[in-house]
Amino acid sequence: MNGRFLLVAAIIAEVVGTLALRASVDHSAWIAVVVVGYIAAFTLLGLTLRAGMSISVVYGIWGACGTVLVAFLGMVVFHESLSGTALVGISVIVAGVVLIETGTGHSKPAKPEDVAV
Repeated sequence: MNGRFLLVAAIIAEVVGTLALRASVDHSAWIAVVVVGYIAAFTLLGLTLRAGMSISVVYGIWGACGTVLVAFLGMVVFHESLSGTALVGISVIVAGVVLIETGTGHSKPAKPEDVAV
């Protein structure tokens, strides 16, 4: 399966889980969605790595996209606010991921048997 598709699905699952975590503050029934969201996110991350994407790129994109989406959706859904400083921080996160993505060679990751423990 396509690694980028799996990564997008992992990001969506993580964002859903995190938003449900915030919603569980008001209604404990959302805890089930939190658990399912995070299990799905980490499973999809593992599948993304298995598809051949490097961990630095996968984790950077997953973390940054999740942070940005949760911050903006928190504003929309939960009426939270973002300061100018927070917006600068989000911009720095996005710039960092772009730098990681453009600075990473897209070589195949090492096979598990090639990694020294």
